[in-house]
Amino acid sequence: MFFLEAEVPAGAQMIQLFMPFIIVIGVFYFMVIRPQQKQQKQRREMLDALKKGDRVVTIGGIYGEITLLKEDYVTLKVADKVEIKVRRSGIESVQS
Repeated sequence: MFFLEAEVPAGAQMIQLFMPFIIVIGVFYFMVIRPQQKQQKQRREMLDALKKGDRVVTIGGIYGEITLLKEDYVTLKVADKVEIKVRRSGIESVQS
């Protein structure tokens, strides 16, 4: 039984102890954090690229055309003589 009692360097024990945690953190980063950051970047670029005349859909499902852009809100024309103000962050997507 003396072959099971071999000395293992202290550094190797620490690596073996923390390896499962390192793997879980790596998987979590590549499966959750990285895709979310990519999606946030695309959304920020879409909101920065808004311009007058774009047809958009709000998070609430309202379709409209941008008639006025301000730093924190946009004005949407949703029908003849009907315009509403919506926060810029409330825009879900731009329609082609």
